[in-house]
Amino acid sequence: MKIETGFTFELDTKGVSDGGEFEGYASVWDRMDLGRDVVRKGAFMKSLTARPAGKVKMLRQHDTSDPIGVWLGLSEDSRGLHVKGRLIRETSRGAETYALMKEGALDGLSIGYRTLKDSYDRQKSIRYLEEVDLREISIVTFPMLPDATVSAVKGEQETERAKAIVAALNRATAALRSL
Repeated sequence: MKIETGFTFELDTKGVSDGGEFEGYASVWDRMDLGRDVVRKGAFMKSLTARPAGKVKMLRQHDTSDPIGVWLGLSEDSRGLHVKGRLIRETSRGAETYALMKEGALDGLSIGYRTLKDSYDRQKSIRYLEEVDLREISIVTFPMLPDATVSAVKGEQETERAKAIVAALNRATAALRSL
C-alpha cells in the first residue's frame, strides 16, 4: 500500500492554548500544490466517517516514528478540511514543535493519504483527487502549497496578558458603578 504525502495548507494557530491546542486547514478545495495535485470538495467524506479524528495520526514531517499530538476534530466545510488538534507538550518533540510553531519556524500542515479515486487532466497535467483515505496530518517546515503558513501562535504570555486586561476592565467597571 502506497501512502502519499503532500498538500501542505494553512495552519491557523491564533487559538493555540497553553495546552497546545490549535486549529486550521489541512486541505483547501481546488487549489493546486507544487506537485500539481488538486483536492476536490468531498474527497475526505468517506474517510472521515470510517476513521475518526483520534485515529488519524499527528506527525512531524511525515515521520511515522515521530507522533507529536492528537487530532481532536476533522471536518469538511466550504473552504476545505478543517482540523482541531492538540500537541502533547509533555513530550520533548511536542514541546519543541509548540515552541517552533510559536516562533513561526514550523508553519505548515501536510496530509498523508492513499488515493482511492482520482482523475487526470492531460492537457493541464493536473491530478484531481476525488476520494482519499486520510492516514495522517503532519506539521511541516516546507509546505507543498507555498502560501500555506502559520499566521500566529498564541502562547502562555498572551493568555496571561488577556486575563490581566479582562481583570483590569472588570475593576474599572466596578469602580465606575460605585461612583
